[in-house]
Amino acid sequence: MNVRIKRVYDPVETSDGLRVLVDRLWPRGLSKAAAKIDLWPKSLAPSHELRRWFHGEDGSWTDFKRRYKKELAVRTAEALELRKQIGRRRATFVYATKTETHNHAQLLRAFLESL
Repeated sequence: MNVRIKRVYDPVETSDGLRVLVDRLWPRGLSKAAAKIDLWPKSLAPSHELRRWFHGEDGSWTDFKRRYKKELAVRTAEALELRKQIGRRRATFVYATKTETHNHAQLLRAFLESL
């Protein structure tokens, strides 16, 4: 699987290939035309509860990873479908959060690669 990761607000490039929005919510201030999203598998994004917990005072990256992996484990069928849709094409997972080092797109890519 050939999946890159970048912020949805970064410029769209032809080298992005299939653009997959991996957030549950649409990114603020970005039109659908400007985002050029090809797939939006909302069910594979962190739940609203997990997202709120992580961005609140209690959330730690270590705990978030553990909780998100549990959420993904019950969505294996959806993950396999996304993997099938990507196939051998180049894909880019795009996300809205400002944090480039700690984001769920990395965890989702690793989960898909482990299937």
